[in-house]
Formats: sequence, structure tokens, C-alpha cells
Amino acid sequence: MTDAETLHDRLLTLDSHVDIPWPEAPDPFGDTTCRVDLPKMRRGHLVAACLAAYVPQGPLTDEGHRIAAGRAEAMLARIAGMGGARNGIEARVVDTVDAVEQAHRDGAIALIPAVENGYAIGEDLSLLARFRAVGARYVTLCHNGHNLITDSANPRADLGDGEARHGGLSEFGRAAIAEMNRLGMLVDVSHVSRAGMLQAAGCSATPVVATHSCVRALCDHPRNLDDAQLDVLRETGGLVQITAVPGFLRRRAGFDQVGVADYCDHLDHVARRCGPAHVGISSDFDGGGGFRGWGDASESGNLTAELLRRGWGEAEIAGFWGGNFLRLLRHAEALAAG
Repeated sequence: MTDAETLHDRLLTLDSHVDIPWPEAPDPFGDTTCRVDLPKMRRGHLVAACLAAYVPQGPLTDEGHRIAAGRAEAMLARIAGMGGARNGIEARVVDTVDAVEQAHRDGAIALIPAVENGYAIGEDLSLLARFRAVGARYVTLCHNGHNLITDSANPRADLGDGEARHGGLSEFGRAAIAEMNRLGMLVDVSHVSRAGMLQAAGCSATPVVATHSCVRALCDHPRNLDDAQLDVLRETGGLVQITAVPGFLRRRAGFDQVGVADYCDHLDHVARRCGPAHVGISSDFDGGGGFRGWGDASESGNLTAELLRRGWGEAEIAGFWGGNFLRLLRHAEALAAG
């Protein structure tokens, strides 16, 4: 029988969505109060993470968009500066699958930039190329408000200031997805309305990914994906990365009301309905994620132990922990190169 700790320590483990602190900037090489820092990643053998430059929703005005773009670029610059070697830890900021895999072989931690909320581009598609040039590998199309790309899943988004509604994706949103496809950036449909998510899955040349979402059949929350949405992900080659936000795993639950078994129930649901190639692992640490047993990056091995206990084999667990996500990233790279 495979020992869970031994298995976990040889896997390429990747968390597809971690928020970075902003505007404060604790030393990522030091032990901090954050749920994710490099020492915690090393202790939990979490060898790669997508670090999100999160931009909150603001007014749909030129000034609002200018401020949002500036914040996104400043946060991406901070992520770019997180590489280096100190305190016995090496971190590399990378933007290709080959570089992630090389970092793993070399014993380094791989950090992958991303942008959360397409509000940051306003109506300027050229900003996507600027984000990609500094390493960003995906853009979450929206957050908790409708923007010029798509409607949000947030049922209270209509209460915002001057927000648009499109019945899903806008024509500009379709153009933004085409540009992301051209650049090799994944389309993240977390936070997107049901109609917008289905339309994005239908028009993107690269399969879409929900980098931090859960299963609506197990927890009836607007942010979660229903079974019909999961079926579309299966049919189009897409992926949902189950997130560790307690209220998405169990309705109205907090940190102490959710455990590793609850998390793995959501992962199991997708794997058994859609196949193990269509689900993976994310935390949304430092953005609301965390529960008993996976309270920070240092406890990541507990997920591997539970998955192994449930009968999943090494190949499937390797896919959940990063292989499936890296497959989509490589697909996007091939499309951009071709």
C-alpha cells in the first residue's frame, strides 16, 4: 500500500488560486500570518501556486478602469519580484508548463501570475498582452460585479454602481476571450454567471477552467457550478478546481464547520460524474479559503491522504494536484504558438 506522505512528497502539487496580500507586503520567504508563504508551502510540499492579482469591482467609468488597470499591473509587478533564494528556499516566477516542471525537478517552488477580474482591462484589449508579457497565465473574467466582459454570478451584482448586464457574455467579452486564446491565457469562469460560463465554454478555443469553484449539487450557492455546467466542462475538455472556501463547500458554514472530507466530497462528485481529468485542487487561501485540516499551505498533505483513503490511485491524484491544470495550460501554449 502506498504511504500517503511518501506519495504526497513526490507529486507536483499545484494550487490554482491564491490571493496575494495587498497593499501590505510581508516577506514571502518568512513565516507570516498569511495562509500561504514560501515556508508554509515548503512544509506542506505545495510546490507550485497561481498567485492572483485581485482587482475589486469598481464603477464602469474611464477613471474606474484606469485605477483597476494600474492596480493589476502593480500587483503583477509584486508577484514578479517574489522569485529568489533565501532561508534554504528557492522560488521561481514562471509562465510556462516546462518551467513549472523544471522548477519541480530542481526542488524550487514555482509561482505563476494570474489576474482575478477582467474589470481590470476596462474596454482595452491591449492590456491583456501587457498582463501576459509579465507572466499572467489566466484572467478570471469577472468578480462580484458585472463588468464589460460578462455578467457575474453574484445575485446582488445588480445593486452595484452603473454595472452592465449582457445576458451572459458581451460582444466585447467574446473578443476578450479570443485575444486570451491568441495569447495563451486560460479563461477562468469562476464568479461568472451561469449563462456567461456556458457561452465562454462554447466560444473559447482553449477549454475553460473554473480556478476556484465548488459543486452546486452539494452546496446550493450561486458561485458553484451545477451538474449541467459540469457536463459542459466535460464535453469541452474543461476543468473545475475545487476551492476551500467553507461557505461554498457547505451552505453558510465557517472554518470550523468544514473538513477535508467535505472538500473531497465535491472533488469526488466531479471526478465520478465527469471523469478524473476534469477536476483539480485550489484553495483561495488569503482570499477566504481554509477549513479544519487545510487551514494553510502547510497542511496540504491531508488532502492527499484523504484521496488515497477514498481509493484514488497515484495517477488520478497527480492529475487532481496539478496535472489536469497543467494540461490545460499546455493546450493554451500550443494554441498560442500555432
